[in-house]
Amino acid sequence: MEDNNVTRRELLGLGTVGAMLGLGAYAHAAELTPEQAAYKPAEEVPPTPVTIAIIGLGERGREVLTSLSYLVGVKVSHLCDTYPAAQKRAQELAKTAAFVTDYKAVLADKKVQGVFICTPTHLHKQIVLDALAAGKHVFCEMPLAHIEADAKVIAQAALAQPKLIFQSGLQSRTNPQHSHVKHFIDGRVLGDNVARCVSAWNKKSSWRRAAATPERERDLNWRLSKSTSGGLISEVGIHQVDVASWFLRGYPTSVTGFGSVSQWKDGRDVPDTISAIFEYPGGVRLTYDATLGSSFGGTFEQFQGSGATVLLRGTRAWMFKEADAEALGWEVYASREKVGDETGIMLVADASKLLALGKNPGDNMDKDPKRSLLYFTCLAFLNAIRTGKPNGSGAKEGFAATIVALKANEAITGGTRVAITSEALAL
Repeated sequence: MEDNNVTRRELLGLGTVGAMLGLGAYAHAAELTPEQAAYKPAEEVPPTPVTIAIIGLGERGREVLTSLSYLVGVKVSHLCDTYPAAQKRAQELAKTAAFVTDYKAVLADKKVQGVFICTPTHLHKQIVLDALAAGKHVFCEMPLAHIEADAKVIAQAALAQPKLIFQSGLQSRTNPQHSHVKHFIDGRVLGDNVARCVSAWNKKSSWRRAAATPERERDLNWRLSKSTSGGLISEVGIHQVDVASWFLRGYPTSVTGFGSVSQWKDGRDVPDTISAIFEYPGGVRLTYDATLGSSFGGTFEQFQGSGATVLLRGTRAWMFKEADAEALGWEVYASREKVGDETGIMLVADASKLLALGKNPGDNMDKDPKRSLLYFTCLAFLNAIRTGKPNGSGAKEGFAATIVALKANEAITGGTRVAITSEALAL
């Protein structure tokens, strides 16, 4: 190759950064769609002030508050929960916010532009409908609802208000690392054939919460009852299954599931350990496992193809090439890292920024713990309000992901195979 004074940094910029920011592997560049070929990293949105409120101050609501505290240009004007004792812990993160126990008081305040709905899943529907009717932008945690009919009502109400931002909490879709890897996969670096997909979530946790009264304990432990919860696949697995649907550009046509209470034998009627196999068009299958009985293995999404395997863990990702895969041209310059017994090519979403700062992406492996998936999804909601532009995690995506998860929960609790028809996914 002629030198032409090209430096290693420039090569990194052309190869590692160009390919990994979605321009695709050069060997497959001609196969990219015009939209993919024109892909550029999203421009920074000026952090103009946005006034929001949090409805629901349980564990998730406080996590949202924590992420918002790291962002610029956000004012939390109201904190809302029906349980007054939730005020103290929440207001440590939003000291100037008003605390109310009736969410309608939040919706009546014209200064509130958007609301984060972080209540238990079975309480989402009426709050979402009232918030949209009040002209508020809405962020609704996933799943949209614990029954299919409610999910459809929510999605249809959101679609009927096109001037309002409705963001479903599919946090992987607004995570730069996942978006980055998707453009990479769109460039067909997995090869001509996708062999299989594997995802897992492992965390030792009973999910049970103690309370002073039986009534409060019942309210806190809504996830442990099938009357108010879609179980592990709906409350947790929905995000990882949606990543597969997003990357594979389609939704599964059926799911076979199994579930058991293997660890926490405390009267719950929701399995604490589950397995599911999702069948996608073209014969691709996703195997999904989750448990509350062990933390070993953590959380990951893995996509295996004839040319390479891509592994994602939170805000990090790697590619492992097959020995007989064709050369892509840029990988000789890419940074590598040991992952278990394998050595992977690092997929660094913010590589271009690091290079602009004169840093090698491979030397900056440690991630800021504040910049979590939740941080980025909160930022995406604020930016959507600021720009008036949806971000690809709207009502349609949230509805489809919810239906897939609820069908999977039906299969898991019944130990059977359940079809996922196009009619079930239609709005």
